[in-house]
Amino acid sequence: MTLIWGGLALGAVYALVAVCYNIVFISSKTFNFAQAQLIMVGAFVTYTGLVTWKLSVPVVLLLAVASVLALAAVEERLAVRPVKDPHNILVTTLGVSILLNGVTQLVWGTQPLNVPFFGGNEVMRLLGGQTYPVEIALVVVAVLLVWALTRLSRRFLVGLALLGMSEDREAAMLRGVDVRRLAFGAFAFSGAVAGVLGMFVGPKTFAVATLGASLALKGFVVLAIGGFGSMQGTLVGGLVVGLAEALAARYLGGAYANITVFVILVTILLVRPAGLFVRVQERTV
Repeated sequence: MTLIWGGLALGAVYALVAVCYNIVFISSKTFNFAQAQLIMVGAFVTYTGLVTWKLSVPVVLLLAVASVLALAAVEERLAVRPVKDPHNILVTTLGVSILLNGVTQLVWGTQPLNVPFFGGNEVMRLLGGQTYPVEIALVVVAVLLVWALTRLSRRFLVGLALLGMSEDREAAMLRGVDVRRLAFGAFAFSGAVAGVLGMFVGPKTFAVATLGASLALKGFVVLAIGGFGSMQGTLVGGLVVGLAEALAARYLGGAYANITVFVILVTILLVRPAGLFVRVQERTV
């Protein structure tokens, strides 16, 4: 059971990255390659606030949210909005991710930094296995975040407007939706969420300059398995990737962990090219 808890926590980390990808994708049909790096910055800010500056947890939370939200807002203004072709946005956001990797190395160095978890670091026994409070918190946060965003998209006007934008941007504009403002708001909101997640992901993975690259790859795999735009798919995709990686590392060896994940990805995409929770829509030409 200890292995299962570890796999679930790992899957929750990947699912949270994929959820942030989806927030931007649903609002603007673009993919922010720098999203994982924003979570990485949140982890570094959390370390600085808790360890270096000895600030209280609420103050560190506000600091992480404000700093990463500001970064995301600047990214949207400089690397996304001026670009007309959506395909070129992939290049500009990839450039931002490389820039953030370099800046974090210059500011915090290349050594992994141990980020303390505000809920404690003592080992606890649960359902016959051993786990840490941060691992349980990661699973709970992933489920709650998906639940909240799903409810937002179905119950509230702003969520319905975002879904309308994802279906037909021009039709949404004709209905009076300010698509540019909503897209900017969704981008900034994804940054705020990334800042919060840095407080949970950092204690599990350490704050290290290579964290963004590894999270980006597995987050993308989770998104492909669950389906682009599907919030529920991120949970299932994260569950599949996290457990597959943990079990393969335990019984086949660490070298086979990534191979197993990508074999599963290819198998699923051969059967369901759009992912497990997204249907391919055919249009009459």
